[in-house]
Amino acid sequence: MSKFEKAKERIKSMPKDYTYTEAKALLVQMGFVEYNKGRISGSRVKFYRAGDKKIILLHKPHPEDTMKPGAIKDLVKF
Repeated sequence: MSKFEKAKERIKSMPKDYTYTEAKALLVQMGFVEYNKGRISGSRVKFYRAGDKKIILLHKPHPEDTMKPGAIKDLVKF
C-alpha cells in the first residue's frame, strides 16, 4: 500500500488526532494548491485544483495543529 493510500485510509477512519499538516499533504498529493484567501483571511485557507477547478475551504487550526472533527468530516465528504 502506498503512502497516499495509507493517508486516505487514515482520514477515512476519522481520527481524533488528525492534523492540518496531514490534510495539507494529502490535498497536495491530490493536485491541490494552498492559497490564503487574502491579507485579512486569518486562518481560512483555500485549496484549489486547476484540472477540474475544485475548491475546498478549510480552517487552519491554531495554536495547535489538530483539526476539529467537523473539519475532518467535511474533508472526508469532499
